[in-house]
Amino acid sequence: MKKPSVIMSVVGVIAWLVAVAAPAEEAFRWAEQEDGKLALTENSQLVLVFNYGLQLKDGVKEQFRRADYFHPVYDLDGVVLTDDFPKDHFHHRGLFWGWPEVTIGGKTYDPWGCVGMQQRFKRWLVRETKPDCAVLGVENGWFIGDRSVMRETVEARIHRRTETGRAMDVTVTLEAEQEPVTLSGRHEANKGYGGFTLRFAPRRDASIWLSTGKTDKDAVQVRSPWADYSGKFGAGDAVSGVAIFDHPKNPTYPTTWLTRFYGVLNPTWPALESVTLRAGKPVTLRYRLWIHRNDCTAGKVAEAYTKWTTDVAK
Repeated sequence: MKKPSVIMSVVGVIAWLVAVAAPAEEAFRWAEQEDGKLALTENSQLVLVFNYGLQLKDGVKEQFRRADYFHPVYDLDGVVLTDDFPKDHFHHRGLFWGWPEVTIGGKTYDPWGCVGMQQRFKRWLVRETKPDCAVLGVENGWFIGDRSVMRETVEARIHRRTETGRAMDVTVTLEAEQEPVTLSGRHEANKGYGGFTLRFAPRRDASIWLSTGKTDKDAVQVRSPWADYSGKFGAGDAVSGVAIFDHPKNPTYPTTWLTRFYGVLNPTWPALESVTLRAGKPVTLRYRLWIHRNDCTAGKVAEAYTKWTTDVAK
């Protein structure tokens, strides 16, 4: 008969082997939600939601039904950073990309403002998790009625959070399907807004920084390689924020910006210029979000930008 100590040793070895062989719990996980929403969690904490189904808030006009955007986007502690259907601008929608002046066949539409043209989901290109990141790829169309006039592909790569922040890379590629499509920012009052846009949730004690330093007023067509918006979100007093980095290979780097203290960051491509897209000649826009604790300085925004541009230049 074997001694109990030997038996316990064998049991311990078997338990260790089972533990080693068992797959580790995934840090990231994609999960379908109701009404055309796909949620991402990291270690069971919500990171963001992608709205691929058409969304409409109760009491809001049918005109504003839309898809193809991220909301909510959460900070590192699970507090919501973005807004959707805000009363001052019903068309603003979390993290989105849209243009207010889109001309095709001699007629101009405004998908930014949800007028006459609608972005709609077509298919998934990739939806996976890796040890160090989660990846989402989608193909969308810009529709006039039932006709798709622009092919839009989006890739989002969401990285593991650190004590300081989380990086999220978003690549948007646009290609006209048949007829040429001309894009422009808003010409009214030379504001130039349009394109990649982040609308923030209600907050207190907001601050905006550009690469030249902290600013006490809104920026309109001011050039900078990055911009940051920070404040106290939710019910607590903790400060968090998001910076958007303009990729060095983007068409007008360093880009011009529209920033609003009421809660907007927008790198404005092509701003007050016009760009005509044609079939077979796509345009790609790349941005990085740096979602950080504390304000711009403590959140190490400038350092994160420098490291990122050094890495992408290699």
